Amino acid sequence: MYLVKDIGGAIGLMAAALVLLGTWPVVLAVLERRGRLPQHTYLDYSITNFLAAVLIALTFGQIGGDTPETPNFLTQLAQPQDYWPSIMFALAGGVVITLGTVATQYGWAYVGLSVTEVMASSLKVVIGTTLNYFLDGRINRAEVLFPGVGCFLIAACLGSLVHSSNAADNQEKLSNSRNYSAGNTAKEDLTQHLLQEEEEPKDCEEAKPALPNNKAVEKAEAGTADFLIDLEDKRSIKVLGSNTLVGLAIVTFAGVCYSLFAPAFNLATNDQWHTLRDGLPHLVVYTAYFYFCLSSLVVGVALNVWCLYRPMAGVPRSTLRAYAGDREGRGLALLAGLVSGLGNAFTFMAGQAAGYAAADSVQALPLVSTLWGVVLFGEYRRSSRRTYTLLGSMLFMFVVAMAVLMASSAHRKPL
Repeated sequence: MYLVKDIGGAIGLMAAALVLLGTWPVVLAVLERRGRLPQHTYLDYSITNFLAAVLIALTFGQIGGDTPETPNFLTQLAQPQDYWPSIMFALAGGVVITLGTVATQYGWAYVGLSVTEVMASSLKVVIGTTLNYFLDGRINRAEVLFPGVGCFLIAACLGSLVHSSNAADNQEKLSNSRNYSAGNTAKEDLTQHLLQEEEEPKDCEEAKPALPNNKAVEKAEAGTADFLIDLEDKRSIKVLGSNTLVGLAIVTFAGVCYSLFAPAFNLATNDQWHTLRDGLPHLVVYTAYFYFCLSSLVVGVALNVWCLYRPMAGVPRSTLRAYAGDREGRGLALLAGLVSGLGNAFTFMAGQAAGYAAADSVQALPLVSTLWGVVLFGEYRRSSRRTYTLLGSMLFMFVVAMAVLMASSAHRKPL
């Protein structure tokens, strides 16, 4: 079994995880903006996310000698009866991360990629890092760690202000759009359009794409009212004109779920509550990650199959047959699952060496996601000076928080 034994290696894994975990949300957001149903995307994502855990376990988990103190992955996998308390913690971690990821799929549509990732990650750090600090036996330097947590909390507050400010900017753009008469606001026109859509077949097997009415479709410039309307027409989750609090509630729920998965994994691999019998080695990180992703797969598939027939947020109804035939974008969804699986694995490997509280520095992943969101999606294009100021302040706090959390790293003492 391969173990990271120095702080330099742990920080290297954190940096790799930061890039990976900041990239996969962008891939899923692209698919939703192109009109692919989130249920279809997540079913594909779940498959490769689990396969990544199997790949990591059969490679890094099998490297080196198999000793009683450090058993390999397959050795522990064959002894589930000895490790069931730790396995249950790992399974619980997989459940909450799945609920958080499903929620963020809708949060990206309602709140935007940048703000969703900032707020969810900040809540994850504020709650989860505090729990991990005490579970890790306070191996991280509190005088460095908790100022970093405070920076994340400030970033979360700034994120909610960015969302509110940007929503106001978008509403102003729509109300001033030349495409609407003085007596018909953008929201009223959009509502009428969505009501017409509801009269059409909601089963994606029966629904047909709308024709452009023989008019040449010009590509709208990012940040304009026409761009917002065109995006709303294409995307699978209709959100334009929705209540601001709905998006913030979804993101808050996701952040709370995210805050619990790392502490659960910490308990699975370090047994701070002494649930295993004396003399039994702890569940190794690779075995724990296998069970973690196994429960994530089961819950993710069950939840999204249910959502095929009972969709949320106005998403069209679908079926398993329609999902099997929906190949457009499948490759990207599968790639996103693999990238996410590897990113989480690297985070847990680093946390086992340097402490899971310090490993939470990868929650600066919104820095990567925001870069993609601004460059690829044109988020905050043509926004007000107030929005730009808040956005810059939010990202600055994330840079500070990431640096501080990494600086709090300390090597875990043998248990």
